Amino acid sequence: MTAGPGGPGGPEDRLRRFATIWSRAVYPVTSTSLTRPEFEERLLPLARQLSEALRARAFDAAAAKGIGAALIDAHCTDPEALSRTLDCVDAYLVLYCGDPDASAEAQEAQRTRCSRLQHAMAAGFAAALKERTLAEQEAIAQAALTAQGEVAEALHATEARLRAVFEGAAIGIGIADLDGNVLQVNGALLRMFGGSEQLVRGRNVAEWTHPDDAPQVWRLYDELVRGERDHYHVEKAFCRPDGTVLWTNLTVSLLRDADGNPQYQLALMEDTTERRLLNLRLRYEATHDALTGLPNRTLFFERLEKALAAGEGRRFGLCYLDLDGFKTINDSLGHAAGDRLLVEVADRLQACATGPGEMVARLGGDEFVALTTGPDTERGVDELAGRIMHALVTPISVDGRELTVRGSIGIVEGPVGERGAAEVLRSADITMYRAKSAGGNRYELADPEADARTITRHGLTTALPTALNRGEFFIEYQPLVHLGDGKVHGAEALVRWLHPQHGVLGPDRFIPLAERTGLIVPLGRWVLQEAVRQARAWQEKQDQPGPLRINVNLSPCQLTHPGLVSDTVEILERAGLEPDALCLEVTESALIGADDDLLKPLRRLAEMGVDIALDDFGTGYSNLANLRRLPVRVLKLDRSFTQSMQQYPADPVDLKIVEGIVSLAHSLDLAVTVEGVETGAQAEQLRMMGCDTAQGWYYARPGPPERLHELALVDATG
Repeated sequence: MTAGPGGPGGPEDRLRRFATIWSRAVYPVTSTSLTRPEFEERLLPLARQLSEALRARAFDAAAAKGIGAALIDAHCTDPEALSRTLDCVDAYLVLYCGDPDASAEAQEAQRTRCSRLQHAMAAGFAAALKERTLAEQEAIAQAALTAQGEVAEALHATEARLRAVFEGAAIGIGIADLDGNVLQVNGALLRMFGGSEQLVRGRNVAEWTHPDDAPQVWRLYDELVRGERDHYHVEKAFCRPDGTVLWTNLTVSLLRDADGNPQYQLALMEDTTERRLLNLRLRYEATHDALTGLPNRTLFFERLEKALAAGEGRRFGLCYLDLDGFKTINDSLGHAAGDRLLVEVADRLQACATGPGEMVARLGGDEFVALTTGPDTERGVDELAGRIMHALVTPISVDGRELTVRGSIGIVEGPVGERGAAEVLRSADITMYRAKSAGGNRYELADPEADARTITRHGLTTALPTALNRGEFFIEYQPLVHLGDGKVHGAEALVRWLHPQHGVLGPDRFIPLAERTGLIVPLGRWVLQEAVRQARAWQEKQDQPGPLRINVNLSPCQLTHPGLVSDTVEILERAGLEPDALCLEVTESALIGADDDLLKPLRRLAEMGVDIALDDFGTGYSNLANLRRLPVRVLKLDRSFTQSMQQYPADPVDLKIVEGIVSLAHSLDLAVTVEGVETGAQAEQLRMMGCDTAQGWYYARPGPPERLHELALVDATG
């Protein structure tokens, strides 16, 4: 029997145990008047929010940041409170608030979620601490101004009042003469420097230089003691007697006597050391990869932008690495093994980039980048890529298995100042995929022309889905002429894309992209619908008997679409066009080795009366015996067979081949259409060989539907 939600061992009980552990860890470093049990009740709602965030379907960074900010409201302002909280969450959140019955993969996902929650909590804690600090700084600034006025008045009045202001102030206060000799300091300032008055009083301000001093610190000081300014505010570091560094917000003001003459200088110090260390830690976590310790995408972009903004004459080189087959390792051995592999790869890459101006970063997943800068990066980046490839040769041992790791690298090298960081990284990414497409385990150099083609292809791919909705496609028609009587008997529908930037694009520019994205199915249906509607419109206008046929191309993707037959029937019926007025063209390569399941839709369409044409015949492995089992009524000879006929005399071998194909086709009751007819001599030779129909520039180029109707009218009246 399992425990109830609130019973021993139940979710609520486990949640309270986590809250108890959390409160015990954090309470000793918390400035609060609450007792520890009361403090535990204060943390319980935050623990419940953490538990819900751990189990949520999607990661909610805002919720985790809110929990970190709530710690500040609970007076957990000491950085040690954050450190103990993160340690507690890391060790116990999944144990007490996770799903103990979850699969190993799900538990790994919970541990990953727990790590992301810790980062978000730290960010929320830092942001809330910054807001609180700004508010405190404002209060301190007001107190400082008040203290300044009171100190000036006390100097003019009595030493007793000065001492009261000194010892009662919450910030460090020191008074020095105009020569820089320290005259008096309060207890807060002594505590900042370790508590020994002898180490502070009597020293000269000029002794407190520090290597990290900003250039303007001492210039401002000189202007103040000369009476040229009344105060200044800087961030300054001091060396403590024990060798540690004290960071302060320092305000120095000039105190004047009753006549307005400079007399003393007053320093007000706020200790910002712990806050600075916390900010540095948070900065490191925000700019470094949690798994490998390498710089992450954020820091890499900062370095790359800085390198690209360097002075004239500088160059840069970048290697973009993606591991080959890493997904297989993750899927087969698990993400934990994949992570150990990535850590080892990161260590090897780090060892490859130790020279001046070189760095390695992890962009995410199994993608890494290496950057080199200097005057000779043309040679240096090649050497860097070679070192990386060599570093991956030695197998990596993970869980007792020796894993062979390979990678594909894209290299971009050139002068700085010509491209931005995003453009450089995009070029490297494109080049890396070119190396991967070439078989992987290699590196390629960026090619601007190849980049441009890839970017254009990507742009066309992303624009395709909306282009159909925006009506950017249109159809041109090329006449099909009967060689026996020379009349127009139909036309082939050829789709075009009127792109807003690139103008009119032919099908060779976008049909392959549409096939890869699956958009070819709705696009092909639209083409069929428009072509059938146009064929019906031609029929209504012409006077001669017999249908004016329309040929429409089908892609391999459309052949396998389950709605091919039903869509075709619906389109024909809606337009009122008889099936025998439609011819669907299928490329020979699409039907090579086709089984009965693929041919079944074509057979059903052929049984309805729709003609099926085998397009580009002769460009594939033309198995003539295979024609008998295909539901084909028309062979369309590829233009490569007719090219030699443009010369005189024509190649007799090509003539024999065409004659043989025509003879065989007619013996199988197949009609023959020839593409690419460009001269009258070609047309006459094809007619004498017995070809049935032809198309090409000799008759007409593809054009709007009105031109085809005009050609048909000329034939009807000729």
